[in-house]
Amino acid sequence: MKITDISIRACRHAPETEYKLKDGQPLSFEFLALQFHTDEGISVDTFGFAGRSAIAMGAVAEEMIKPFFLGKDPEYRERNWHEFRKLNRAWNFTPGYSLAPFDIATWLLASKAAGLPLYRYLGAYRDSLPIYGSSLTLNSAEEYAAEALALKNRNWAGYKLHPPADKEINFAAHRACREAVGPDFRLMSDPVGSLSFHDNLAFGRMLEKLDYYWLEEALYDENIGSIRELARTLDIPIVGGETAENHPGGVAEMIATRAVDIVRADASWSGGVTGLMKTAHLAEAFAMNCEIHTAIYHPLELVNLHCAAAMKNTEMFEVLVPEHLFAIGLKEPIDVRNGVAYLPQAPGLGIDLDWDFIENCTLKVYS
Repeated sequence: MKITDISIRACRHAPETEYKLKDGQPLSFEFLALQFHTDEGISVDTFGFAGRSAIAMGAVAEEMIKPFFLGKDPEYRERNWHEFRKLNRAWNFTPGYSLAPFDIATWLLASKAAGLPLYRYLGAYRDSLPIYGSSLTLNSAEEYAAEALALKNRNWAGYKLHPPADKEINFAAHRACREAVGPDFRLMSDPVGSLSFHDNLAFGRMLEKLDYYWLEEALYDENIGSIRELARTLDIPIVGGETAENHPGGVAEMIATRAVDIVRADASWSGGVTGLMKTAHLAEAFAMNCEIHTAIYHPLELVNLHCAAAMKNTEMFEVLVPEHLFAIGLKEPIDVRNGVAYLPQAPGLGIDLDWDFIENCTLKVYS
């Protein structure tokens, strides 16, 4: 089987919402939608994360990645992965997430050809996973507490705060959430590197007293020495690695030297299914969990879900909330019942992309 054609669309979706990202900017979604065709008549569609500019990332995909994959056999994923890494080092330097939709497509083409859903093609471990909610940046401690309690009442497995930079609201929000949900509901924290090492010591000790389940991205992923010292000093599990480039190599030292207790990876930012599964297997060799980081948009979240179902060393599945904001791009919703996500059984991704939605969001068609 050979890839004969790849079309790329740059897309933007701006939902009507007052939510903002951590930088204070309005919530808007830039993404790529790609279609892959083969000489055997098998076709698949994928989403791609595009940061703040789908136009820019579409150009990168069209000019720097598409030529490499045209004519390639998707069943030679391992060779393609290594050869692209070599090509990328030769002055291309594309971000890992720009490779992801291409690598994902090769797995979807092969699993579709085999007549299997992706997770069973990878080697299934389970057919469903419990989910937990991951917040946006909210304005008050009361808003975080209300959201945590709402998810507990929906039987979700836990709630993770993305607190604001304001330390007073930050600390108050974590205390308010524990008070709202009681002692038995899992709570996690992800300050996205906004605290200093010194502040993280006090923050981490507060989380320990509140029985939080983990502290994530306490410092930026490149600060490996300081993260290791934080993990050595605190008892709460330290989580990191999602922004490290070139998985699994980019997180190998974090895993091997126990700079983190749990490693992060996903099918989008870690360079596709190949990078994610390599990281998960490396972590497994060190008896460490790989908790999959949200891929934001649900067509990519569904790829994450397939990978999670093919791994033993992951516990829960992350979903950004309010989830309706991110449930875009699929013809049918991911099957979530009573706080558990169930895998689709059709070959490949298992749920088709919503091309009416994509057409309405298209800024530019590259091919």
